[in-house]
Amino acid sequence: MKVLKAMPGTLASIACLLTMIAGWSLALPSAASAEVRFGRNVRVGGHDFSNQSFNRKRRAEIYLYDRTPSRSGCVWRSDGRGGKVKTCHLRQMR
Repeated sequence: MKVLKAMPGTLASIACLLTMIAGWSLALPSAASAEVRFGRNVRVGGHDFSNQSFNRKRRAEIYLYDRTPSRSGCVWRSDGRGGKVKTCHLRQMR
């Protein structure tokens, strides 16, 4: 009889754990991965970005300024996680 009395409590705790796991899976978004591919005649800040693609391992950080930046241009650097980052400091075209 003691086993039967313990079963409803055990089943309730298992059901509670399952609902918590289901809630976590809905609340935490999955990691999205995408690739951005620029086509023909794409210019950003006067620089040609045509036919370049960027993903998780090859990223781009483009900073646009109203005036000429002190370090203008683009540089490839390591991101410290096994990938590369193209950092560009460009002037906006008006």
